[in-house]
Amino acid sequence: MFKSIATAVLGLSLSLGLWAKTEEPGRVPEQIKQLAWVSSGQGEIAGKASIKIPEGYGFLGQQDTSKLLQIFGNPPSSEHFLIAPQSLDWFAVFSFDDTGYVKDDEKIDAAELLKSMQSGDEAGNKERKKLGLEALYTEGWQVAPHYDTGTRRLEWGLRLRDESGQRNVNYTARILGRSGVMSAILVSDTEALASNTEEFKKLLTGFNYHSGQNYSEFKNGDKVAAIGLGALVLGGAAAVATKKGLWGVIGGFLAAGWKFIAAAAVALFAGLGKLFGRKKAS
Repeated sequence: MFKSIATAVLGLSLSLGLWAKTEEPGRVPEQIKQLAWVSSGQGEIAGKASIKIPEGYGFLGQQDTSKLLQIFGNPPSSEHFLIAPQSLDWFAVFSFDDTGYVKDDEKIDAAELLKSMQSGDEAGNKERKKLGLEALYTEGWQVAPHYDTGTRRLEWGLRLRDESGQRNVNYTARILGRSGVMSAILVSDTEALASNTEEFKKLLTGFNYHSGQNYSEFKNGDKVAAIGLGALVLGGAAAVATKKGLWGVIGGFLAAGWKFIAAAAVALFAGLGKLFGRKKAS
């Protein structure tokens, strides 16, 4: 199980670091046990939100989340927060993007989004190679993008394939808030994805934005994002990369070890800007 989890974190990379040296795959290494796990109460996320920590789960702040990702073979990261069952059968990583208030009146065209993602694989894999990461290819939707107006959550599952033909699924939720979007990425063994996704969704019922940060608390004069729901699926931060520098954003996604949807960047260069606009639902 641990080998599969590490593979998912590394974006299906074959370089498993310390995990490959673990004599007992079912045992959590001491390095991980010694992290500052919070096992009760609320986990604070980026000063914007919190998540309830149920019994049998643990939460890590940004410093220890970075340490854990490094144990899995990733470069250091910042502003990421993690929650997982104590078994570490799966975990979820949270991060907040202050893109502004994203209007949710866009009609999602799943087929068009998938086509854009696949067309961006080549450019994305060139950047992955520069960072010593294995190429990834987009196969299709495991779960098509869908938006729930009640929870303000945009969710999807993407099937990926590496150079050796091994497959995995990344399941992502983006939770809309007043000043930006919280990203929650599930890292799971593929075979257990269905059950882990249900557990992950149940866990998200304990997620809450702080007072004043809820989507419903938007006021005239607040910053409004220049992107819609489709751009969030395509890797929304790249769509507002003028703030941080385009390749800095790309490098941040890749360094975290997850699938970067290069189509967002390709769209900026190839004139596919329509993907970043908002299409009114008919």
